[in-house]
Amino acid sequence: MSTYWEAVKEAGRKLSIAGIEQGELDARYLLEFVLKERGISFDSAWYLLHRQEEMDPQEAEEFWKLVGQRGERIPLQHLTGEQEFMGLCFRVNEHVLIPRQDTEILVEAALKRLHGGERILDLCTGSGCILLSLLSFGNRLIGVGADLSEEALDVARENQRRLSLPAKFVKSDLFENIEGEFEMIVSNPPYIATEVIEGLETEVREHEPRMALDGGLDGLTFYRKIIQGASGRMKRDGWLLFEIGYDQRAAVCALLEQEGFLVDECIRDYAGLDRVIAARNRKEEGGTRDV
Repeated sequence: MSTYWEAVKEAGRKLSIAGIEQGELDARYLLEFVLKERGISFDSAWYLLHRQEEMDPQEAEEFWKLVGQRGERIPLQHLTGEQEFMGLCFRVNEHVLIPRQDTEILVEAALKRLHGGERILDLCTGSGCILLSLLSFGNRLIGVGADLSEEALDVARENQRRLSLPAKFVKSDLFENIEGEFEMIVSNPPYIATEVIEGLETEVREHEPRMALDGGLDGLTFYRKIIQGASGRMKRDGWLLFEIGYDQRAAVCALLEQEGFLVDECIRDYAGLDRVIAARNRKEEGGTRDV
């Protein structure tokens, strides 16, 4: 029987051969998951202290099963069932997009524009990570999340229960079943052009929901629909914030301006790429700020 250290090293080697860039790191995460499921508080200190101990047969069986699945390019988050986002732990599965670090920029941009008591709508909510993060860190906010997928809404509601936050999740094709007006609308909609999807990495292409990825022929289908419907669901001076693809800034800004929105800010991600656009529901002279 292998020691923990030997198992992680061998699993890392196998995962690297399978084309996974950080194979050993993923192996560590899988070992952590197995041990935590058995009630062991795994951390770096525990690993340093116990890494030369032999795994027991049940641990080894579960660990190598997960390593095999990861080697088949099943996302790590689907194997562990969770992903951290904004310091919160969210349940995820194959029915929702895995929360990405870049999307935290959207949440931070929204929080900067909220003062307390606003009503917020999150379209294409998926796991609910954006809306629930806003409710967690905002002040007395009222939140509604909408998604067309009932399976995704099940995940969002589970996350709501786990975090004990007062959100409402609605099955809706964008604004179709949404009532009332909002001071802010946020969305990380599907924005990948249809023809690009087949070139994505295996974990995304084969294991994340296509309806959360496919933005139509030019990737802009959902931006058009949301922008066209948003002003009628927003109070004057209300905020509309999007996550965008790295090459979509000009197109999305043009769509916003055509519908009378003032683009306030375009924010770059950690790689220096355009990632978030914030706009206001009004016609006014002004410029676009870069951050």
